[in-house]
Amino acid sequence: MAYTIALVEDDKTLRNNYAQALIRDGYRVNSYSSRPEASSAFAWKLPDLAILDVMLHDEMEGGFDLCRELRNLSPTLPIIFLTARNSDLDRVSGLRLGAWDYLTKDTTTLDFLPVRISALFKMLEAISGSVQQKAETIINHDSLQIDEERKQVQWKEKLVSLTLTEFWILSALACRPGHVKSHDQLMAAANVVVTNNAIAAHVRRIREKFRETDPDFDAIRAEYGMGYRWLEK
Repeated sequence: MAYTIALVEDDKTLRNNYAQALIRDGYRVNSYSSRPEASSAFAWKLPDLAILDVMLHDEMEGGFDLCRELRNLSPTLPIIFLTARNSDLDRVSGLRLGAWDYLTKDTTTLDFLPVRISALFKMLEAISGSVQQKAETIINHDSLQIDEERKQVQWKEKLVSLTLTEFWILSALACRPGHVKSHDQLMAAANVVVTNNAIAAHVRRIREKFRETDPDFDAIRAEYGMGYRWLEK
């Protein structure tokens, strides 16, 4: 079955070039030139993966707004930013909104984009196969409960809403309380290839989400120069 990719890009030439590259690789592509156009389509049916530009016509952060809309519709839909904006602040913003990857147009070729997307879909297929093969697994540590099959997290019996990337990072930390997980180990656990700063942004967002439920949450500790650990109670 061919995957369907939504491509939101306001530059007609770039949009056509990206779409053709993905079609040649066997994907179905639905292209949109603006946030309202894409929003209307997503309200009707979600794609298997979305590629978003950040700046869409006169909306300087139209892609970020669209990412928020998509996350409200699906917490696990793979989202990739493909944009000319290449600052670390923009990268962190995109990842904190729940994107799986943040690519820049100056370094992403028409050959690389389909390969990167193929790697993401293979990861999803591996995760899906693993879930189907194993029985329901629940991790309990004091106030924390992780339901690996349903991809749900509870803290003090209250649901904590995490993106899929955040879920895997948390699971990697909590599966062995007291043990330090390096940035590379957390990257591997989440099946993403990002910078240490991006991993730090994910961890910071996980903390923030737990503190929305419990202002005194302090179970994740940064270990300078090494990584992070889930504290034993």
